Amino acid sequence: MRELRGIKAVVLGLGVHGGGVGVARFLAEQGADVLVTDLRPAEQLADSLAALADLPIRFVLGEHRADDMAAAALVVRNPAVPDASPYIRIARAAGAAIEMEMTLFFRRCPAPIIGITGTKGKTTTTMLVGAMLQQHDADTVVAGNLRVSALAQLGRIGPTTPVVLELSSFVLEGLGAAGLSPRLALVTNMSPDHLDRYADFAAYVAAKLAIVTHQRPGDTAILNADDATAPQFAAAAGGAVGWFGMHAPGPDRGLAAWYADGWLVVRVDGRDEPVCPAAELRLAGAHNLANLAGAALLARVHGVPCSTIRAAVRQFRGVPHRQQLVAEIGGVRYINDTAATAPDAAIAALHSYTAPIVLIAGGSDKRLPLAPLARAIAARARHVILLAGNATPHLQHELAATPGAPPISGPYDDIDQAVAAAAALARPGELVLLSPGCASFGMFRNEFHRGDAFSAAVARLAEGADAR
Repeated sequence: MRELRGIKAVVLGLGVHGGGVGVARFLAEQGADVLVTDLRPAEQLADSLAALADLPIRFVLGEHRADDMAAAALVVRNPAVPDASPYIRIARAAGAAIEMEMTLFFRRCPAPIIGITGTKGKTTTTMLVGAMLQQHDADTVVAGNLRVSALAQLGRIGPTTPVVLELSSFVLEGLGAAGLSPRLALVTNMSPDHLDRYADFAAYVAAKLAIVTHQRPGDTAILNADDATAPQFAAAAGGAVGWFGMHAPGPDRGLAAWYADGWLVVRVDGRDEPVCPAAELRLAGAHNLANLAGAALLARVHGVPCSTIRAAVRQFRGVPHRQQLVAEIGGVRYINDTAATAPDAAIAALHSYTAPIVLIAGGSDKRLPLAPLARAIAARARHVILLAGNATPHLQHELAATPGAPPISGPYDDIDQAVAAAAALARPGELVLLSPGCASFGMFRNEFHRGDAFSAAVARLAEGADAR
């Protein structure tokens, strides 16, 4: 493991999610000579810069400089910076070591790591697993792609501390290149996403495969039996494979989770155990039942008793920004599903509710086909409010070509106007659902900023309703 004291280290991409801050702080506290560089200006990074104000760190903002890369002994790249970046090539040619937050963490974590990935549901599943393990062991650490720096948690991790990480495809690229996989891995599902970064779906899947590729005998991969890509992950896994899904598996699958007669059942070591009624999960949608099955199987493999898993399920209230009930105003429920940054996620949300829906959708482009989303909108939404962004004209085109598509308002480049338009249309008993099916860049810093802005607009709407 590389000694960090005194080396010249560059953090390439500070970001606003907390990971870059965690990396910079960790390196500085280890005694490295740290320079942080980001293409964004200081005003867009104010919170991140404030979090590092007490440390002797130098900053280059608004640009990256080739000379800084050439002079570095270590470059830690933000996951959003691809390995093919010309700045990474300069650093590598000059002999610098290239790392990411997660490669630094994996090499230093004294405990076995649990990793969770997938296209949809990985945050909810990570938080479910975290809740189950925390119910069993209060010292459980949950971090990763959650605006929580993993490196910042190292000081509280011992050899037996449960460590649960959400791992994105961008992070898994770096882990795969470093030959690192978690000891216990779960893949929720796979569908096309991030095609603005990957050449095609196969390349995206290849990045995700790193979660199991470097597992060894004694490790375990938990896979979705209903997902078409699961056989690829099973073939790549170096250890045992467990399966979860909505239907009973064959008797040859000794490690499994499924639903029977309204109950979640897990099988470990060939023994079937009831966990909880499906109705005890308070989250809407069949996809969340699948998430629960995978999470429960993983927790059981980790040694958590079924009674403890059930207690955690009863207490679980969901995750902010993922089909989150923000408010009910005048009989209309306002749901924040801003984390639906891909069409498949928005489609799942649309099919999670039986009430009529006024949908807020659209945004920036990820090069994903929007025709399936248009069909789901036609089937489930009574009206659609569009947000501005370069994907929105494509969605408008697909809606125009879809029989039965609902009326459209917008596009709006102001979230308050979009929420006001939705509120004017929604009737008691209906939903206003923010589930964009697109990325957020342009109008917002990221999807969480979009969700926070939606929630704030709804809060202002509620204040106005109370004042009347």
